[in-house]
Amino acid sequence: MRVLAYELRRLRGLRSTWLLLSAVLLCDAVVAAVLASQTPAGPLAGPAGVRLLTAAVPLIPLPFAALGAGVLGALSYGHEVRHPGLAASQVAYSRRVWLLLAKLVVVGPVAALLALATLLLDTVAVHLALPDGVTVAAWSDPGALSDGVSGALGGVGLSGPAELPGAFAPLALVSGHGVPAALLAFVLLTVVAAWTGVLTASLTRSAAAGVLLLCALPPLLESGVALVLRRTGRPWPTRAAELLPFQSGVEWAYGWVYGGARGAVAGSAALTDPALLVAVAAPAAALLLAALLVQARRRSL
Repeated sequence: MRVLAYELRRLRGLRSTWLLLSAVLLCDAVVAAVLASQTPAGPLAGPAGVRLLTAAVPLIPLPFAALGAGVLGALSYGHEVRHPGLAASQVAYSRRVWLLLAKLVVVGPVAALLALATLLLDTVAVHLALPDGVTVAAWSDPGALSDGVSGALGGVGLSGPAELPGAFAPLALVSGHGVPAALLAFVLLTVVAAWTGVLTASLTRSAAAGVLLLCALPPLLESGVALVLRRTGRPWPTRAAELLPFQSGVEWAYGWVYGGARGAVAGSAALTDPALLVAVAAPAAALLLAALLVQARRRSL
C-alpha cells in the first residue's frame, strides 16, 4: 500500500501529468469537432459515429486518448529513472518489481478516467459540430438502439431517446447498435496503451524511446493479428476496425499477402473472439515478462 501511495503522490505531483491530460482533452475535443463538421449529410452510420467519438485520425497509430495515456505511462517511468525516490528500488529486485506493478495499477485507472472524460467531451463536441443535414438514427428510431440502452429506457417507461428532453440529444450518439461495446473496447484500449507505455519505458529506461515503441507497436500488432486470424479462417472484427485508425497493416495482411480484395478485411467476428484475444494478449504478456526479466539483470530501476 505504501508503494501505491508513493506512486500516486508522484503522479499527482508532476506538472507534466496535468499538462498532458489537459492537452489530450483539448486536442481530442477539437479534432472530434473538426471531423464532425466535415461529415456529409445523411444518416450517421455506427462505425462513423464511433470514429467521431474517439477522434480517430487515420495517420495516427492510436486514438488521441490512448496515445496520451501511453505517453503518461512512459513519463511516469522515465521520471522515476531520472529522479529515483525509493532508495530500496536500487537494491532489491522484489522492491523494483513492486514499484513497476504499482505504476501499472495507478496508471490504469487514470487512463480509464481519461478515456471516459474524452468520450464525454467528444459526445458534446460532435453533437454541436454536426451539420444540420446529418441525422442520428438512434435518436428517432427505437429499432436502431442497442439492446442494453433499449432495455434501460424501457425500464423507465420510455420507448426511445426522442422522448427525453432535448438536452439529452447527445446520448443518441452512444446508443446505437454495437456503439456501447465499441466504446467500452476503446476504454480498454486506452488502459492497455498506458500499461504499454510503462513497460516499453521500463525496457529502454527512456520515456522518449518508450513512446516511439508505443507508436510502432499498433501497426505491427495489427498486421500480426490479421495474419493469425487469416490463418485460423476468422475475419478481422468490424468493431476492431472501427477503433484502430491505422488500417494499412490489416489491408496488407489480408490483401497484398493473400491476393484478396483490400476492402474485404472486416467481418462479423466479435471483439471477444478467442483467436483475437490470444493474439492481442500474447504480445502484452511477452512485454511484461521481458520487463520482469530485464529488471532481474539490473541493479537499479
